[in-house]
Amino acid sequence: MKHLLTIAGSDCSGGAGIQADLKTFAALGTYGMSVITAVTAQNTTAVTAIQNIEPQIIQAQIAAIFDDIQVDAVKIGMLSCSATVKAVAESLRKYAPKIIVIDPVMVSKSGSYLLQNDSVHCLINELFPLATVITPNIPEAEILAKMKINNQRDMELAAAKILKMGPKYVVLKGGHLTGKSCDDLVLGKNIQEVFSTTRIDNKNTHGTGCSLSSAIAVYLANGKKITAALNAAKKYVAIGIEHGLDVGKGTGPIHHFVELYEKAGILE
Repeated sequence: MKHLLTIAGSDCSGGAGIQADLKTFAALGTYGMSVITAVTAQNTTAVTAIQNIEPQIIQAQIAAIFDDIQVDAVKIGMLSCSATVKAVAESLRKYAPKIIVIDPVMVSKSGSYLLQNDSVHCLINELFPLATVITPNIPEAEILAKMKINNQRDMELAAAKILKMGPKYVVLKGGHLTGKSCDDLVLGKNIQEVFSTTRIDNKNTHGTGCSLSSAIAVYLANGKKITAALNAAKKYVAIGIEHGLDVGKGTGPIHHFVELYEKAGILE
């Protein structure tokens, strides 16, 4: 069994962040561990408060795991301030995990900013050079590449700019563009490929980005190449969206355990 570590923020409503990552790890047959970088008060409609964890506590959590347990891949999510970014980067340079997947979380689905503006430069300089894969969505890629993205050609240009920031691969998620399909672009030194998925008509998509990046980390840890890892991760998340849970008054979460529920005969 592979051991997966998520370094991210906590979503008390259980739909995104650490909670979505751990559900994904479990659903895909791996042992999940977590380092909490921030505690958020949020639900399906809004993020109402954020409390950052002290950098030394973040580093202590990372040390506690790496000093005792094998880590086959790391997924990084919400790092809301420069002090957090630097603390995580310092620890990862020390322990040097082979696989690092970064989901550069900047804005929640409800529109709340989860990364301070002055921390973007720090994220790029400190963590992107350590990354195996970066998985920005369109709004995040626009911030990183400093350009508007309106079509696939724009996605290619933005991904090329982000690739120069240091990661081995960029997976630019195209779900925010309009159209019947959701086209994701994979770009690396020797690869450029578009993966198309039919857009699913379900409003309950909370945690989609967290779950996709976590699934990519799982499949990379299990030896898949980046294209195969993304393809498998997209299939897993698509099933979760199809069966998205009608929880709360806003955007509900995806269903992480569809296959297990089907086997148990309890899928609604």
